[in-house]
Amino acid sequence: MATQQAPQWSQIKGWSGLGQYRKPEELLAAFFSASKVGFAIVDDQLRYQVINDALAAMNGIPAADHLGKSVREVLGEAASHVEPMLHRVLLSGEPVLDAFLTTHIPARRSVGHWILHFFPLRDRSGKINGIGEVVSEITEQKALQDKFASVASKLQQEKERLEMLLEISTAVTSSADLQEVFPAISSAIRRIVQQDWTNVSILEKSNLMRMYAIDFPLEPGLIPQDALIPLTQTASGLTVLEGRPKIFTRDELSAVDSPFLSRLLNRGIQSACCVPLITPRGTIGSFNLASRKEDAFYPEDIGMLQQIAALLATALDNTKAHSEIEELTNRLTQEVRYNRNENHVENKTEIIGDSPALVKALQKAKTVAPSDATVLILGESGTGKELLAHAIHRLGLRRSSQLIKLSCAAIPSALLEDELLGHEEGAFAGAISKRIGLLELADGGTLFLDEVGYLPLHLQTKLLRALQDGEFERLGSTETVRVDVRLLASTSADLGALVSTAQFRSDLYHRLNVFSIRMPTLRERPQDIPLLVRFFVKKYARRTNKNCAIMPTGAMDALLNWNWPGNVRELENFIERAVILSNGPILNVPIKEISC
Repeated sequence: MATQQAPQWSQIKGWSGLGQYRKPEELLAAFFSASKVGFAIVDDQLRYQVINDALAAMNGIPAADHLGKSVREVLGEAASHVEPMLHRVLLSGEPVLDAFLTTHIPARRSVGHWILHFFPLRDRSGKINGIGEVVSEITEQKALQDKFASVASKLQQEKERLEMLLEISTAVTSSADLQEVFPAISSAIRRIVQQDWTNVSILEKSNLMRMYAIDFPLEPGLIPQDALIPLTQTASGLTVLEGRPKIFTRDELSAVDSPFLSRLLNRGIQSACCVPLITPRGTIGSFNLASRKEDAFYPEDIGMLQQIAALLATALDNTKAHSEIEELTNRLTQEVRYNRNENHVENKTEIIGDSPALVKALQKAKTVAPSDATVLILGESGTGKELLAHAIHRLGLRRSSQLIKLSCAAIPSALLEDELLGHEEGAFAGAISKRIGLLELADGGTLFLDEVGYLPLHLQTKLLRALQDGEFERLGSTETVRVDVRLLASTSADLGALVSTAQFRSDLYHRLNVFSIRMPTLRERPQDIPLLVRFFVKKYARRTNKNCAIMPTGAMDALLNWNWPGNVRELENFIERAVILSNGPILNVPIKEISC
């Protein structure tokens, strides 16, 4: 039977210098002819012998002009990043994989980013006589990543502002005396604005401004609290007269004939911002900030400062509005507290792996997600049950609402009911205000109960009622609260066995077990270990600003042979530790820890 002859490299379109290489693998030739993958061969003197058009284009030089030239002649100073890796391949005979390179190549105008792979090439005697290079350019992806980082930075700034507003709102509602909590309010603002003077002035008798609350750490007591100053002798008074926020430069402050402002200017104040305090009955005063920096306040700060001013005005205006703010703040406190905890976890919905066992679980999740059915996720600790819950929520009809998580194993049983249902003011000793529970916080969205087997029996009864009838009562209240919640639950325990020993209600078990999914252990999906290792290495190398991407010889075999009793969580912690221990491009894998 005739066999098909492999094509000569010199016949492949887009290649230069292939005449001397006569027997390449057909699959390799086809792969490296791809337009977006660069490939080259350099000899043991680091001179180009073969190169395809894709890599030539990355280097900014025609392919033919590479041949016979050294890497340094082509790449210039950028070669100092590449040559050590090439020499390592020549000396060790081991490939270098997933090497990241950021540098400037002489023939290109701007800095580029690449992923490099180097493989030793041997003659028939086994001697290394060249190196194969595989190069993928990720410059565009890096630019996109930087853009995402910029967006993330803005989101972080917005998050900090929201947390500041929450802190201020909490302080305002925690005391009927604004003067008492004003230093804490000023301190919270200073983390964002970095002002030196903070003040609330109240309009008195239509022509005077009273210094109601002051925070001036540079010189406490400079202006007496409750001092009365003519309206036209303060920047805040001018703001009240105009009825709109105003930013003042030093020259504008100096133009006001005011002994009060002169004292501030003599202490180095360079700029100020005043925001009127507006209530339904009109403007009652002004919220004022000043700084020793020029141009310390920007128009984009006005919206945030108006929100703070609104909180202060409400606190001063009436107790009814104060009570309404307390109610909203209580709910916002719970939401931000939960979201702050969630922000510490990366890639909540990313499940790594393509093993049959995992794919089966993911397919079941995809099937049940669009429904509103309760889902019970089974599996050992560390298998990723929470990640699967996030995936189900993200694929479900409630994805635009929050997924609220409660870890039943992490909270003492005596506190679980308060955490889940909330309480009214005075419900028990220490309940100084009403608290909204996570079940109510999840209204319209999804509630995920992690390790549901830890719920005490009396709370199981209340949860069953909430699931079946959509209603419950907070601790200390007879008022029924109605909720519309989808429930996802997980457990590493055998709930059936708990039912048989009367430790878990059978009716709740059947209500939870409408649709069950078992997350496989890592022992059942060993083929996913290399994917997980690469993911965790990149994650923690990026977090620790390290470039450790090379897996030592034999390390992967050790990882594959370990049974991982802690599953994916144990593997992640192990790889994080390896990254921390690494000081160079080669990952320092503590194999002895898993070879006992």
